Amino acid sequence: MFLKMTVSGLTIDPFTNAPVVILKDTDDKNSLPIWIGLLEASAIAAELEKIQFSRPMTHDLLKDVLGRMDVTVEKIEVNDIKDNVYYATIHINVNNTSHEIDARPSDAIALALRTRSPIYVSTEVIDKSNKMELDDADGKKRIDSKKWSELLDELSPESFGKYKM
Repeated sequence: MFLKMTVSGLTIDPFTNAPVVILKDTDDKNSLPIWIGLLEASAIAAELEKIQFSRPMTHDLLKDVLGRMDVTVEKIEVNDIKDNVYYATIHINVNNTSHEIDARPSDAIALALRTRSPIYVSTEVIDKSNKMELDDADGKKRIDSKKWSELLDELSPESFGKYKM
């Protein structure tokens, strides 16, 4: 089963200084933090803030190429997590034929934001994420993802600064 989610915001993991994109379901009952790279965070932030660059960035280029080829992005799904790595699929339609493309969630989310496509997350991913153990660089256990989710659920939109939705 999949839940429809939206990008709630971006934040920084205080332990690793890594960017984290926060997805929340439409009922505001579930949240999913996904640790991403700095470049992907910049791509997501640029779209959230509607920043226009003089030249197309990679995700903008992909959107333009797909559009010119009459390909539509139907949806993206964050559908698996293995060894603390998230997996996603971009569902596209070409000439009334559906195709699934493997992608990193950060890239899929950046594209979904640009194409106004829905984002879905498997309930199994949310469940697994809540059970993940997260370690800092020294291998010491730090806040687990269930507590992360609880902490994120308590945050208001103002907590996300300029990257809120």
